[in-house]
Amino acid sequence: MIDAHIHLDFYEEEDRNEILDGLSENGVESLIAVSFDLPSCIKNQQLSLKDHRIKPAFGFHPEQDIPTTKEIEELFIWMERHVDEMIAVGEVGLPYYKKIASEEPLSYEPYINLLEQFIAFATKWQKPIVLHAVYEDAQIACDLLEKYGVTKAHFHWFKGDDVIVKRLIKNGYMISITPDCLYESEIQKIICQYPLESMMIETDGPWPFEGPFTEQRTEPKMMAHSVQKIAQLKQLSTEETRQVLYENTKKFYRI
Repeated sequence: MIDAHIHLDFYEEEDRNEILDGLSENGVESLIAVSFDLPSCIKNQQLSLKDHRIKPAFGFHPEQDIPTTKEIEELFIWMERHVDEMIAVGEVGLPYYKKIASEEPLSYEPYINLLEQFIAFATKWQKPIVLHAVYEDAQIACDLLEKYGVTKAHFHWFKGDDVIVKRLIKNGYMISITPDCLYESEIQKIICQYPLESMMIETDGPWPFEGPFTEQRTEPKMMAHSVQKIAQLKQLSTEETRQVLYENTKKFYRI
């Protein structure tokens, strides 16, 4: 298996080392380590130099205050300097959860502009892009991706209505499924709708999960349960499902 989306730098060092030590015995080959901001990019880049199984993506997570112009410039200069070391641009997108939690109206224009800069960067350097864009935000992201003719887009932990699901499928965009597929009917419905050939699995660790994972440390071995659930919903064997998900991720990230 390959974890298509994990915040590896967010784990405490002891937890991270335990997770890395257990990858082989749990059938996990690689981790796509997405970044939160410039310090996070630097940390993931350093981690990847120590362990070739860590494949870093560089970007700025949208669920935080928009950076200053200087900070944005510094991030893009650093990313360009390390472009050969990055497997993708990510995690980038739009602040859906920040918007709904905000007491004051949140100005979306700066976030949309920043996302467009990341899409332009991904286009220039022919890198896949990892997106945090759910519900109505996915429509905005699609508009920008289509504007730049991007085909290598990965909507992680995607959620959305039938209209946007059909649009993503038509464009050939990838989605990834987290362990919440075991207990969230919304995610199970998307799994049934979406082609297996355009699907990956992830943990989004260290984000915690509920159901059978309550109070457990999130780690890549949990993806085995996701594979079983996807196989059940798709009415396929677990092994066939696992192989397709694995090959999808290898092909998409060119690893």
